[in-house]
Amino acid sequence: MKERIIQFGEGNFLRGFVDYFIHCLNKKDLYDGKVVLVQPIPVGQIEGLKAQDYKYNLYLRGIDKGEIVTEHNLIESVARGVDPYKDFSEYMALADNPDFRFVISNTTEAGIAFDESCKFDDKPCKSFPGKLTQLLYRRYKNGMDGFVHLACELIDNNGDELKKCVLKYAELWGLEENFVKWIKEKNAFVNTLVDRIVTGYPGKEEAKALAEGDNYVDTAEIFHLWVIEGDYEDELPLKKAGFNVVWTDNAKPYKKIKVRVLNGAHTSLVAGAILSGIETVGEAMADERASAFLMRCIKEEILPTIGENDESIAFANSVLDRFRNPFIKHKWRSIALNSVSKFAVRDLPTLLEYREKFGKYPKLLTMALAFLIYFYKNDTPDDGADVTEKMKSLSIAEILSDSSLWLSDLSEMTGIITEYYGIIETKGAEGAMEWILSE
Repeated sequence: MKERIIQFGEGNFLRGFVDYFIHCLNKKDLYDGKVVLVQPIPVGQIEGLKAQDYKYNLYLRGIDKGEIVTEHNLIESVARGVDPYKDFSEYMALADNPDFRFVISNTTEAGIAFDESCKFDDKPCKSFPGKLTQLLYRRYKNGMDGFVHLACELIDNNGDELKKCVLKYAELWGLEENFVKWIKEKNAFVNTLVDRIVTGYPGKEEAKALAEGDNYVDTAEIFHLWVIEGDYEDELPLKKAGFNVVWTDNAKPYKKIKVRVLNGAHTSLVAGAILSGIETVGEAMADERASAFLMRCIKEEILPTIGENDESIAFANSVLDRFRNPFIKHKWRSIALNSVSKFAVRDLPTLLEYREKFGKYPKLLTMALAFLIYFYKNDTPDDGADVTEKMKSLSIAEILSDSSLWLSDLSEMTGIITEYYGIIETKGAEGAMEWILSE
């Protein structure tokens, strides 16, 4: 098969997501191409994957429509890997192959960033966008068309942000105006939204039982979603292969559903669950009070606010199945990292929009905020020093009025949050959860 996709990132996520899709497309005779992995940072997995001919086992495990489902594949979609830090010329030679059409990346949220210290003659540039600009300039000099860039980093408008960085490097390095024109006219920088929990290497003992001798066995949930602004189905027939892929001209509504429902549900329960002594999401789904809190929060407060339709309801139901997945041990303490900023982005917009729409505060999300404040004041939160200090030392009224915490002034909520906080103090977290569910 020809090499058709350049992939920046060789970690668990892309190997359990995009490389799995390409593997299945090839097996179904819907595609005829392989992936070349590019290691975006000095320390990576290229050498280890090379030792096993870039093949690895992938186990998908989860719940679908109430039933436990498992799937196993030996992934064979990767042709080879390139480490630009060890062989820069091999990396740059990728620009010479006319068969390459797509560039796919997942270099973490910090990967799409402009670093002005990067120089055009670095071998390679430190930043991912810098490396990409070097590759694109060689492609341009070859007189060839550019690529379709499918950015999978978890930031807003990931494709647009990547394009901005590339253009800034062209300006910084004083590259010719025709190159800038070529970037804009001969490349597509596509915003995407990805969703799959990839749990990665399962640990030595389980890995040995699943696939002895495979040092890069990967595990993930069954659920997946890839929302892509554009339509390349004729080249990558992902929908024809049966994958949950959405080609669209606007990914924002899908991101809103994901952030408000999936991430919002996590953040709504995290403090209450920890204060109740519940360690994992799976344990919460098995707990009568916690699961009722979560499900009612989604169905009675989040969905009515963002809009109930077939798409949002189906996604909400899939979220509940994902939370029940017995193969994923998702600890609330891990989810609790930076909970104040997460609440401000994931739950507060729903809370305030509900108030605007229905003329009252949603009781479960309001209790979630009270739980959060109580957690920061009485437990050991994992957050920035400044945020932690404010939450511990300020009064409830001062916390709610501090717009640096919430991106808005929540003074109007002081009375109701003080009342709910007092209930947590007197009844305990479990009693407070039971009380709010009975209201």
